Amino acid sequence: MDHSEKNKLPKFLAKFLQFLVQITIPVLLILGSIRLVLVTAKTWIPVEYKLPGFPDDPYGFTLEDRLKWSEIDIDYLLNDSEIDYFDNFQIENGEPLHNERELLHMQDVKVLVQQSWLGFRVGLILLIFFLILLGWDQGYDAVWISLHRGFLWTLILLGILTVGIVLAFGLLFVGFHRVFFEGDTWIFKYSDTFIRLYPERFWRDVFIFLALLTAAQSGLLYWLSGLVVRSKVKQ
Repeated sequence: MDHSEKNKLPKFLAKFLQFLVQITIPVLLILGSIRLVLVTAKTWIPVEYKLPGFPDDPYGFTLEDRLKWSEIDIDYLLNDSEIDYFDNFQIENGEPLHNERELLHMQDVKVLVQQSWLGFRVGLILLIFFLILLGWDQGYDAVWISLHRGFLWTLILLGILTVGIVLAFGLLFVGFHRVFFEGDTWIFKYSDTFIRLYPERFWRDVFIFLALLTAAQSGLLYWLSGLVVRSKVKQ
C-alpha cells in the first residue's frame, strides 16, 4: 500500500505541515547565524577594523580605542547587566561612553538580541515537533524532502538579501531599523560614539558576513539533505 494512503492528517494539514517546516528553517538558520556572529564578535571585529578602506574615526578614536570600547558594548549585549553597566565607563575626554540616545538604543538592541535568542530556541523546539509529526503522518522521506526544500528557500532568500545589500544597503539598513525599533533612537550624529565605533561600512560588512555565514550553512545542509533524498529515490 502506498504510504500516502495511510496518512493520518487531512491532506491540507499535511501540506501546511510541510510548509511550516520549510519556512521555519530559514528563520532558524538566520537567527542562529546572528547569535554566532555576536558571540564571536571579539574575534572578527579586530579583523573588520583592519580591512583595507575601513574609515578612520575623524574625531580621534584609535584602533586600540575602538577595540576597547566595542568589547564593552559586546559584553553588555551578552550579559545580564542593566543599562547602568555603562556608568563605569568614560572616554578620554571624561564624557560618558554613550549619551542618553545611545543608551536607549543599546537597551532596545539588547531586548532584540534576547528575543532573537529566545525565538531561536522556541523555533528549534517547534521544528523538531513539526518534523516528528511529519514523519509520523507521511514517513521520513517527506521529512528529508521538506528539509531539503527549506534549505533551498534559505539560499533563495539570502540571494535576494545579498542583492539588496549590494544595490541599496542604505535603504535596507533604514528599513531594518524601522521594522525592529520604535522611534528614532537609532539615528545618531557623526560625533556620537556609536558612529565613531560602527560607521555604515561596519554594518554593511556585518550584513554580508551574516549572509555568507548563513549561506555556507544552508548550502552544506542543502547538499547533504539532497544526497539523502536522491539515495531514497534510487531505493
